[in-house]
Amino acid sequence: MLIVDMLPVLQDNYIFMLVDEETRVCAVVDPAEAPPVLTYLQQHNLTLEAIYNTHHHGDHVGGNLELKAQTGCKIFGYGPDAERLPGLDHPLAAGDLIHVGHSQGRVLFAPGHTRGHVLYHFDKERICFVGDTLFSLGCGRLFEGTAGQMWQSLQHFKAMPQDTKIYCAHEYTLANCRFAETLVGEEVSLMAYKEKCLALQEKGVPTIPTTLAVESSLNPFLAVASLRYRELIGRRSSDPLEAFTELRRQKDHF
Repeated sequence: MLIVDMLPVLQDNYIFMLVDEETRVCAVVDPAEAPPVLTYLQQHNLTLEAIYNTHHHGDHVGGNLELKAQTGCKIFGYGPDAERLPGLDHPLAAGDLIHVGHSQGRVLFAPGHTRGHVLYHFDKERICFVGDTLFSLGCGRLFEGTAGQMWQSLQHFKAMPQDTKIYCAHEYTLANCRFAETLVGEEVSLMAYKEKCLALQEKGVPTIPTTLAVESSLNPFLAVASLRYRELIGRRSSDPLEAFTELRRQKDHF
């Protein structure tokens, strides 16, 4: 069984600690900082074997070099982006398999937020680490890629089971909810989700992970292909990419 623990860091980031319950093999996804990871390892009597970076931004790779120096762990990430991933020594390509103990994940290429972004999908465990590609009720900004690339990257989620847990790297849910409200108003399902997330935040509990079922139902960027959403954003054409592009533009200026 793969255990996932979340370490809140910086202003709104999450670091994900992955532990195989049987073998006690430990890995980390997107270590923004080293100290919280080192503390976790000490508290749980674990040795870090691997770092998995989704992309090169500093709030995802900031702890790479210190963790490698302290633990001797291996660093995995998208091979063509090697010069921007500190300490990378195990380059990955789309379709490659990764392992954390007995759990097996697959690398999915997902450009858009950056040109070298990847996802780590553990199909058997119904878990996906999505970096800054998908957020609860949102998707990543297009810093390097195009709307077309991001739209294609989001199509990965269509092939996943609806009970897949989505581990995104930022706590953006309530901010994204405010944008969703500008589209659908106080829709019952959206308001129920908002109240649930507000209650969690008041207790200091993350709204992450979300599930693909929730996102398929409520996330405008996944629902934008529907006629309803195309009409809501004034794009009644049959081209979902055109509608997605307009929705991303609106979010950028929200």
